[in-house]
Amino acid sequence: MPVLVKTALLLVVSNVFMTFAWYAHLKELNAKPWLVAALVSWGVALFEYLFQVPANRIGYSVASVAHLKILQEVITLSVFVPFAVFYLREPIKLDYLWAGLCLCGAVWFMFRGGLGTA
Repeated sequence: MPVLVKTALLLVVSNVFMTFAWYAHLKELNAKPWLVAALVSWGVALFEYLFQVPANRIGYSVASVAHLKILQEVITLSVFVPFAVFYLREPIKLDYLWAGLCLCGAVWFMFRGGLGTA
């Protein structure tokens, strides 16, 4: 499996955990004290790091930190929008499209010279 594909897959899994750690408590633990929500989120975030750290280490063998960061942001939005719409029942907003287009521009600028050149 190509390094960048493996990196992206690990980052997708990492982002699923991250999104739940950051936002699921708004739905599931809103009646609990914030400290409980923070501790539960912290526990979920541990799993995020178990995927994110290897992803970045693997990806760094062929991509720059800037490439990895832009890849992370694209994946974050790609995970967040379905989470917000389907899990949190937030309405779909046209702003998600505009944000996605801006990220497409960021990807183009960051990767136009190839990997490892940022």
